[in-house]
Amino acid sequence: MSAPAEQPTAPIMTAHRAGLAGCARCGRVWPAAQVNCQRCGAHLVPPDRRGLQAVWAWWLAGLICYIPANVFPMMSTQTFAGLAGNSEATILGGVAELMHYGSYDIAIIVFVASIIVPMGKFIAIAWLATVAGRPATVEQAHTRLKIYEVVEFIGRWSMIDVFVVAILSALVQLGFVASIHPGPAAVSFALSVAFTMLSAQSFDARLIWRGLPLRSKTD
Repeated sequence: MSAPAEQPTAPIMTAHRAGLAGCARCGRVWPAAQVNCQRCGAHLVPPDRRGLQAVWAWWLAGLICYIPANVFPMMSTQTFAGLAGNSEATILGGVAELMHYGSYDIAIIVFVASIIVPMGKFIAIAWLATVAGRPATVEQAHTRLKIYEVVEFIGRWSMIDVFVVAILSALVQLGFVASIHPGPAAVSFALSVAFTMLSAQSFDARLIWRGLPLRSKTD
């Protein structure tokens, strides 16, 4: 018996290979020669790996701010105008203290939002910026897109630690008895979150599809 004939390959058509440019604001595609989107008026910019310089710049700024956010105290507590002592807590110190008092659920939430999520964002953004535009299968491209969407979605929830400190500082102001003030780490942490969000927003998701092969093989 003769060997089965090889199945024909179908070209993988993307907007770039079709001579189209997608609008980064509304998603409508137009001919590559089009300058402005006729739907929303945004300027059409083709995907370019040189735009990753902004991604890396914001990423590095966020990483630099994340270091003091974990080293310096997140908040300071003063009791009886300092006569009963002052206490300062870092992020990990606050998690350990919450676990010491039995608040395991809150400790887990703070640990995940302040340690796991930011570190995961740093790793995910760095990986996306590294593989952007490189060869990939359709399945790999979809995986990269899902990771990018997750990074964008969880970006705002990384501020939960700063929100907790801000709420406590506003509520616990009992004058001579007790008061809570945000520490220097709160500002560093907020800046780190803002910079990583800017890094994710600077990433052009269209680069994910630039690395697709010209043709896909079928079984």
